[in-house]
Amino acid sequence: MTANTLRTFMLLAALSGLFITIGYLIGGPAGATLALVVAAVMNVFAYWNSDKIVLRMHGAREITPDERHPALHQYAADTAGLARRAGMPAPRIYVIDTPQPNAFATGRDPDNAAVAATTGLLANLDREEVMGVMAHELAHVRHRDTLTMTVTATLAGAIGFLANFALFFGGSRERGGFIGALLLAILAPMAAGLVQMAISRAREYEADRLSAEITGNPLWLARALEKIEHSARRTPNTAAERNPATAHMFIINPLNGQGADPLFWELYAKVPL
Repeated sequence: MTANTLRTFMLLAALSGLFITIGYLIGGPAGATLALVVAAVMNVFAYWNSDKIVLRMHGAREITPDERHPALHQYAADTAGLARRAGMPAPRIYVIDTPQPNAFATGRDPDNAAVAATTGLLANLDREEVMGVMAHELAHVRHRDTLTMTVTATLAGAIGFLANFALFFGGSRERGGFIGALLLAILAPMAAGLVQMAISRAREYEADRLSAEITGNPLWLARALEKIEHSARRTPNTAAERNPATAHMFIINPLNGQGADPLFWELYAKVPL
């Protein structure tokens, strides 16, 4: 087991442990047992359906071979070409209708993967820059980061739901009552967000390196990241604001603080790891 694999396993175990702890605080031993079962079921479900879950959340549309829009056809053809250059099966290729320039990859392995770019990305970046971004996403697929990141998103979303559930029902008096539930509702999503960041940061750097190898020109991705970073924080992404647990899957944080939890996500964006 490599150091990166061990680190990922420990971080996912931390998320699962947090999920089970919240279950205990809400319902005692029975709640912890139920949370353990739910976490296991969610992980199995996410393994087989991760690509469909996230793509549906963001309203992604698959680009088919008979696509008539020239820019979308070029994007699909270039991405398939990059996959061949990387020695990978061509992923399913999607587009998301939002003006924010961004992209992500999903799927449990290279044979069942998908990459998605926003219309904002295709409109604001030139062809080489788009290819740099797609090579970055293909790197995540090749390293199987996409499965880990999607399972993490599923668990983090569930933790947020359980924390709000605890706040609504007040929790057990023996385990802190309403005050404990309030602290739980504030701290649990923050802890989940920090774990998400720890998983994604190391993998992002490795994906940057492999993107340069696939394209043969590291400046393509560098220019793209500069443009995306400049506009992403100023351009709302409605679907991402509705589903903040998926934010770490994008190449640039898609949350600009205009969603339901602006204070938390402002902290999320600034915590140094």
